[in-house]
Amino acid sequence: MGEETECCRTTGPGYETPLKAMSGPKEALLYVTCVYTGTGREKPDFLATVDVDPNSPTYSKVIHRLSMPYVGDELHHSGWNACSSCHGDPSADRRFLILPSLVSGRVYVIDTQKNPKAPSLHKVVQPEDIVKNTGLAYPHMSHCLDSGDIMISCLGDKDGNAKGNGFLLLDSEFNVKGRWEKPGHSPLFSYDFWYQPRHRTMIGSSLGAPATFTRGFNIQHVKDGLYARHLHVYSWPDGELKQTLDLGETGLTPLEMRFLHDPCKDTGYVGCAYTSNIVRFFKTEDGSWSHEVVISVKPLKVQNWILPELPGFITDILISLDDRFLYFINWLQGDIRQYNIEDPKNPVLVGQVYVGGLVRKGSPVVAVTEEGKTWQSDVPEIQGHQLRGGPNMIQLSLDGKRLYATNSLFSTWDRQFYPELVEKGSHMLQIDVDTMKGGLKINPNFFIDFGAEPDGPCMAHEMRYPGGDCTSDIWI
Repeated sequence: MGEETECCRTTGPGYETPLKAMSGPKEALLYVTCVYTGTGREKPDFLATVDVDPNSPTYSKVIHRLSMPYVGDELHHSGWNACSSCHGDPSADRRFLILPSLVSGRVYVIDTQKNPKAPSLHKVVQPEDIVKNTGLAYPHMSHCLDSGDIMISCLGDKDGNAKGNGFLLLDSEFNVKGRWEKPGHSPLFSYDFWYQPRHRTMIGSSLGAPATFTRGFNIQHVKDGLYARHLHVYSWPDGELKQTLDLGETGLTPLEMRFLHDPCKDTGYVGCAYTSNIVRFFKTEDGSWSHEVVISVKPLKVQNWILPELPGFITDILISLDDRFLYFINWLQGDIRQYNIEDPKNPVLVGQVYVGGLVRKGSPVVAVTEEGKTWQSDVPEIQGHQLRGGPNMIQLSLDGKRLYATNSLFSTWDRQFYPELVEKGSHMLQIDVDTMKGGLKINPNFFIDFGAEPDGPCMAHEMRYPGGDCTSDIWI
């Protein structure tokens, strides 16, 4: 993201502002976490390097695979050792990609600087070391801090209990430093987090206990209160839990969350998966935080499914660097949406495209309108390939004109809801974005088939640009 060579560096990594980042270089590579864990194929997960440069002879291909040294990790999310939060520090260097393993508890540190097209393994932080020093396990989301430390949300203890969750700190040499939050200030449940230093606030979202969600989804677990519905508001950087926001029945399983990129802004959004609502959180006049539902995805009445209604099931959200557009995914209904959020309280739908889902044409599941008519969504083939599963993760180019999408959520849930995906593998798409009026259109020239991998079909999850992106970088 605009880094200079070490000999002439006058600033740290990233960009001074989010708007300046939009003028950064066009993406040429993407790093994608790829999973064999849970597929029945006893192979290690790997980090794929994907060529996304249309002028390259290897465009739309996996050009390198870095296999992890162990089997059974379930690579999931990723983050950097340094990002735009360190822009004012010339000694900081965006070099290492941090890969927490959700199931095994390992944290891999990947060197992307020696050869960006072929990253190499730098260090493995073993789960025994993390548990011994912090009691934390099931590491999930990673963000760098301007101090040089790395902070990782952890979803439970080694036995999968939520009561052991919290935030892991690694130092700049990737040694276990301890917990970030103050003693006695761990959240009820954990998942994602984002900090906004100018408001001295960090907010974390929540899913549920690993012992619950790793077994697959069970509607009874929702009724029994085993899934979360809270946002946790912390003082930054102190780690004191100041407020717990109960989102109620409309905010079940709040997952991915984003503040607006402008560090002066005191508002953001979280996608609530099970209830399929986008909730806006914001600071009030008295300095406390509140919330409101600003987008609701209506469940579809369906036939031939396990329930009479099919939720959208929002899994990933992101915000363009100019804070104009919010994008999110409905994993079960199969569409990707674009909303104009220039008025943060009143998002307006301006783009939508179906790229999978359970109600696609040819599926046994059909939606039923209020008039009793049945319908299914039109999902195109790409380069002769029928799209499988439902979209799950997205990543946006710096200029906001290209959106990339993968379609694996978590191997246990993939097998439960989209068994064909586990059998035949994931894929990756690129969607062209109209940044003037809004609009989404699949690029027919780009398609990565992870079903054709040398070691057999695998599942693709999160994507990262070597220079940072709108879900990795935070401005202070």
